[in-house]
Formats: sequence, structure tokens, C-alpha cells
Amino acid sequence: MKDKNLPDDIKSKSLDELREILNNLLNKIETSQNLENSTDEYQKLIKINNLIEKKFKSLSKEISNESKLKIDQITKKNEKKIK
Repeated sequence: MKDKNLPDDIKSKSLDELREILNNLLNKIETSQNLENSTDEYQKLIKINNLIEKKFKSLSKEISNESKLKIDQITKKNEKKIK
């Protein structure tokens, strides 16, 4: 399940937009009478879910790095005040 198979417009969407797409796919799968016909939707759901995971990890790492930088800046300011 490579997210490379997803269209670029889906890859560029925000986490909220992707979550909305997932919810719609889930509803479509759950309401389907014939689950055998839902395999394409299910595959797409898995691919989008993987994309969301990657985006979330990336965003989490970015936030963590920004927080670390801010903590370092505050620490340096406090060290200067103490000296």
C-alpha cells in the first residue's frame, strides 16, 4: 500500500481534510450492502490512513523541534540573566 498511488490533490490536503475523506469512505463502506464491491474503497481508506500517519509523524516532529528550540532560547536567556 504505497501512498504514491494516491492523487496529488489528496497528498496535499490537510489532516482535517484527509480525516473527512476517511469518514466519508468509512460511511460508504459501512452502508454498502455488498462488501465485495467495497474493496477499492477499503484499499483507498488504508492508503489515506497511512498518509495521515506519515503527516502526523512529520507534524509531531516539527512541533517537537520548534519546542526544543524555544526551550533552548529561554534557557540561554535565563543563563545570561543569572551571569
